[in-house]
Amino acid sequence: MNIFHQLVEKPWVGSDNPAIDGGRSFDLSAATVGLRMFLCIASVLFALLVITYADRMLFEDWRPTPSQWILWFNTGLLIQSSIAFQWSLFSIRRDRVDNAKVGMLVAGLFAVAFLIGQLLAWRQMIAAVEFDITNPAVAFFYLITALHALHMMGGLVAWRRTAKVLWQSPNTQDMALRIRLCTTYWHFLLIIWLILFGLLFSDNDNLNALLVLCGLR
Repeated sequence: MNIFHQLVEKPWVGSDNPAIDGGRSFDLSAATVGLRMFLCIASVLFALLVITYADRMLFEDWRPTPSQWILWFNTGLLIQSSIAFQWSLFSIRRDRVDNAKVGMLVAGLFAVAFLIGQLLAWRQMIAAVEFDITNPAVAFFYLITALHALHMMGGLVAWRRTAKVLWQSPNTQDMALRIRLCTTYWHFLLIIWLILFGLLFSDNDNLNALLVLCGLR
């Protein structure tokens, strides 16, 4: 799960192999570069969200978000989904197409289960005694989880297309790239969620210390 190494790779160096998608030729390196550009933009977006969250915690009307055990369970589901993607990538690189199919299927099921779990977390939040929509912490909870869920749903679109090609006419070289891109994106979503998950249960002092450590302050 060396996502940081992948982000700094130079895929345009020594990579000129095309692949065919529905009769159209496209540059594989372009897809990789496009994903990394998107990840950079998404990283900036989430970094700004973290900084805004930390600044809002300084106001007197701030009250912590009610803790929810289901978020821990959902985090486990997302970790399992990321592991399944990695296993699928490991399998396709060794021409084990059947194992790669199982990995892709399991990854998608865990991802869908995660989104369902997030909806249940929303319902629990609304039903909680401490629920107060005017509480800025609650508003941030909805914003954070909804924004991450939107990125998850976008990832599921790519997962569906990749799984469709894998089941219909898998080309090992082409599929290795497709699954690698999905895996990289999923590892990114997992890292972002772990940061946001810690954000929801952190106090202002710890959060500010983390921001200073990361160079965001």
